Amino acid sequence: MQGKKSKTISYSFGKVEIYPNYLVMVINEGETVKPKYNDKLVELSKSEFKNRPFGYITHRKNSYGVDPKIYIETSRIENLMAFAVVTNEQLNISNTEIEKLFLKKPFQVFDDIENAVDWVESEVTGKG
Repeated sequence: MQGKKSKTISYSFGKVEIYPNYLVMVINEGETVKPKYNDKLVELSKSEFKNRPFGYITHRKNSYGVDPKIYIETSRIENLMAFAVVTNEQLNISNTEIEKLFLKKPFQVFDDIENAVDWVESEVTGKG
């Protein structure tokens, strides 16, 4: 991972690690990601990345569902510059094709966290 992790925050639905230019989210097993969870991302965009661009990486280590409507609100976060999904599961990869339709931000899928971090960093810093 690039940059020094500044903090980790635990929620009832998962855990987020904050880095200088991005965050990494790991959702709990069996959870369904709902639009109301987007409030936490909006809060983080304002508190941790106030007035500066950042990227979001979801590391799909666990099996969980995603309500694609969440991406409509996520798209409204002005300083969110990139959205990456890290997974090796074919079902997750297939699901991201649907998720991409709802998110109006650069969206990529990776099979390892390092490549996701490299891409997000380049999108956030404008070197992509």
